[in-house]
Amino acid sequence: MEGFGSWSVLTADFLIVLYIAINGVTLAAILHLVNAKWREHVRFISVSLAGLFPVAFVLLCILLFNGESTFQWLGAASHGGGHEVHLNGWHNYTFLVVRQVVGFFLVAGMYGLFIKYQREAVVNPSYESERKFRNIALLIPVFYVLYGSMVAWDFEMTMLPNWHSASFAPYHWVGMFHFFLAFMAIFVFILKRSGKLRVEIPDRIMNYFAQMMLAFTILWTYLFFTQYLIMWYGRLPEEIVRFRDMMDNDLSIIWWTFVALKFVIPLCCLVLTPFRHNQYAIVTIAIGIVVGTWLERYTWVSGSVDPEFYHIPMTSGFDVGVTLVVAAVTFVTIRWSLNRNGLLKSS
Repeated sequence: MEGFGSWSVLTADFLIVLYIAINGVTLAAILHLVNAKWREHVRFISVSLAGLFPVAFVLLCILLFNGESTFQWLGAASHGGGHEVHLNGWHNYTFLVVRQVVGFFLVAGMYGLFIKYQREAVVNPSYESERKFRNIALLIPVFYVLYGSMVAWDFEMTMLPNWHSASFAPYHWVGMFHFFLAFMAIFVFILKRSGKLRVEIPDRIMNYFAQMMLAFTILWTYLFFTQYLIMWYGRLPEEIVRFRDMMDNDLSIIWWTFVALKFVIPLCCLVLTPFRHNQYAIVTIAIGIVVGTWLERYTWVSGSVDPEFYHIPMTSGFDVGVTLVVAAVTFVTIRWSLNRNGLLKSS
């Protein structure tokens, strides 16, 4: 378990890449289902991020291959001793690997169908193609919720065996969609400023992202507070202790930092109309949400063990090196996907 803190960094990197890949399609599906007129400006850019699925799968395989370096409870189960705990059926490692791999391919396949039918509905519009596209769009949020819940349970909630929260899964995937909205605001802003984008992006799109970021800031905060309130008010020491370990120990500075970046600053700023109409302010707030989400993911993963087994992230060569490699591969893959989909002007 000595390297658990460092592998927690890679786990956080994986979750970021994974949710960029899946939320690109999720956003396009939601905008289609609510008949948002502005979806025409962003949906092909958004779904192009699904090109990160192969990168996410490679990272998933690395994490699964490393076993107890990724899942600290596996070491306790294997070696026994004073840290041995009773593990239920959900902690069967073979079952975990199978469900993660199968779930990944099911989601990737379903999301691939959405991309295919979205293009068909545009290139060859007909009642049949529109109906297929609508039916797939209806399934996307269902797959997102189910798969996101499994990811939340395996990579965060059950990292501490026998700890559970009835609202942890919604808290997780709502928070990751909140992150993606911030990422998209930054992504669209950069593409607009580059002058290389073939698709026209009106300035008002940034305001729409700001409004959605505000809404999901409130929803994310509500879901966090509800699970904390139940454990604190119900005097459940075996459950509230995980919050206290993260809020009061070595991770406390990271905890309160991501709360400020994901709740305090976005709420105080985005409720004010001038901030929602200032692209630079929106991007600045969005950068804070992205950074805060990464810190949040690291905190939940590494905070499942005693302080001696983790460290402040980005204070070791492994942390910086692996994150830079993941970021570089992500950048190259996104650029390739945009070019492949004909969204960038040729140089």
